[in-house]
Amino acid sequence: MANIKSAKKRILVNQTKADRNKAIRSGVKTATKKVLAAVEAGDKAVALEALTAATSTIDKACTKGVYHKNNASRKVARLAAAVNKMN
Repeated sequence: MANIKSAKKRILVNQTKADRNKAIRSGVKTATKKVLAAVEAGDKAVALEALTAATSTIDKACTKGVYHKNNASRKVARLAAAVNKMN
């Protein structure tokens, strides 16, 4: 454990940021699962709605610095491709 005051503060700040990032990542995973579940069920309307919500969630995570822009773009593209493959 750190003895210096600034080091103790860094530990607390890093923990806070890690918790925030974890919550944002969890939200992205949940949104992704909703899209994939709708695709599996074959419900295009629900899938499109979930895709819009997931895209928004992923873009917000990207702007917060949780995901790199290319990673976020790849996630959105894969979800969109899955929805577009539906009949």
